[in-house]
Amino acid sequence: MPKRQEESPQLRTPAVGHATYASVADLEAELGARLRALRLDRNLEQTILAQRAGVSLTALKRLESGRGSTTHTLISILRALGREDWLKAIAPVATINPLTMPKSAEPRRRATGRRKR
Repeated sequence: MPKRQEESPQLRTPAVGHATYASVADLEAELGARLRALRLDRNLEQTILAQRAGVSLTALKRLESGRGSTTHTLISILRALGREDWLKAIAPVATINPLTMPKSAEPRRRATGRRKR
């Protein structure tokens, strides 16, 4: 198995809450540990959770150990544990005060692309 390359100092993740993570691998390990703790709190064996989530046992073990995973596996496990609400914290939608919006304003439907010249 190839070793992961360490990130350059410019790409290091800033502080999240009160903890500072030196690399993506540290974040993966923390997420895996939290998922494992949640599974154990629910008194579920890995095989049972993997079956409920519809993922392989190996995929669950990799996720819990912080050795990488797919978003499909992560979302499937979160759904099986009833914790989809964790995903809302990833990228919360900014709320705008309706009093500061002009009456003619509409929500954006797409990103602005490059203009042709």
